Amino acid sequence: MSGSTGGSSSGPKKARIEIIPLIDVIFFLLATFVLFTLSLSKIQSLPVDLPQASAASSAKADDEMVILQVSEGQTAFWNRELISFNEIGPRLLNYKAAMPGARVLITGDDKARYGDAVLALDEVRKAGITQVSIETAYRASGR
Repeated sequence: MSGSTGGSSSGPKKARIEIIPLIDVIFFLLATFVLFTLSLSKIQSLPVDLPQASAASSAKADDEMVILQVSEGQTAFWNRELISFNEIGPRLLNYKAAMPGARVLITGDDKARYGDAVLALDEVRKAGITQVSIETAYRASGR
């Protein structure tokens, strides 16, 4: 009897590539890449000072605030008075000169277009009025 150990080959072992650890490494690299690219994106925003509500000042504030309602066909309502878009700028300048703490509420009716609302907001900015509110609730025309 020769000293064989029961079925083991005496040749060199074949090299094997284990695929499971390779998949783990690839997923780790992918997750790292995704998290890294998400951290590179900059979120740009504007600081907004939210007003503090109080019941006593809300009735007084509604009297001083101008409601500028945008409607169809380059028309708007200035405190329920129908005006054209050309009148918005001069009226805002007069309002700003007469009222140091000028406040404007911009709203729209069901016929208003988004671009017209942006134009109205731009006119308010040109007039130098900084206290602007935008209403998102539905209002009927001229209300």
